Parts: sequence; structure tokens; C-alpha cells
Amino acid sequence: MRAVVQRVTRAAVRVGDAEVGAIGRGFLVLLGVAVADTAQDAAWLAEKVVGLRVFPDATGDWGQRSSVRDGAPMGPVTGFARHRNPTGAMNVPLLEVGGALLVVSQFTLQGDCRKGRRPSFVDAAPPGQAEALYEEFVARARALGVTVATGVFRAHMEVELVNDGPVTLLLDSTRAF
Repeated sequence: MRAVVQRVTRAAVRVGDAEVGAIGRGFLVLLGVAVADTAQDAAWLAEKVVGLRVFPDATGDWGQRSSVRDGAPMGPVTGFARHRNPTGAMNVPLLEVGGALLVVSQFTLQGDCRKGRRPSFVDAAPPGQAEALYEEFVARARALGVTVATGVFRAHMEVELVNDGPVTLLLDSTRAF
């Protein structure tokens, strides 16, 4: 199961003339289900997405450490320096900022473009399996306490977003990347 996760200030999805899902601050999740995916993949990915710490904190502390060879101030771990970011660090998860998810199915994330010019979608799950696992992902995210809006499965959709950062992450339940 693959996801493109974009941190947004707002996002919406339309089918025809109707807005079918919208959120304010949170994540737009484009979700692609593979033939080999199971409910375990949906659960793992939902927990990973909801737990991502990519919203800024108030301290400006990146929370990252690198070797000290430049005389930078020492962090709590001996031999490492703390980096500062005046705009705030990416340390805070979705629930702590009161964020929501907009989850949109996108089978093209399973497209293989390594050969030729036309993507192959042989790894994409058939519609029945894909919809069940898409709904499993949504249910798992809701069970974790997140407000979730969705698109319409198998519909032609128009997705609009304001990417915040920009912050865009690629996730794969098989840990392919």
C-alpha cells in the first residue's frame, strides 16, 4: 500500500460539481492499494500517517542531531549538536495540532513506468479488494481519533490543496522506499 502524504493548510475533493470532502489543516493522503496488500498493511500505514511528526513546534528546535566538529552547542546526547530552526521544527503529530485527513484513492500510485511509455497497473489491486482496504485504512485512522474526509472510490475527482511547507512524503507498507 502506497501513500503520498502532503501537509496542507486546506484541501478539498470534488466529483462533478459537488464537493465531497474537505479539510483544513492536516494531511491530504493519496492512497494506492496493491494486489499483495492486506488489512495489516492498511493498519500499519494508518498508524504511520497519523503518527508522523511533521508539524512545527513552538521551540524552533529541529530535534535532529549531528556530529559536533564545529563548536556548536551540545545537545542532551554527548557528542551531538542541536540544530535550530527559527520557523519551528517538524516535531508535532497530526492529533496534537487538531489536524484532519483527506483520503483519496489513487490506483495510479501502483503504476510501473520502468518499461515503455505507458504505465503498467498489474500491481494495482482490483476494485473490490482496493475499496475494502481503502475503507480499512480510513476506519483505522478514525479509530486513532482523527477526523477523516474522503473522496469517492472509483470516481473521477478534482483534488485541490494548499501544500504547507511544502511537505510531501512517500510511504510504502512494504518499506520499498
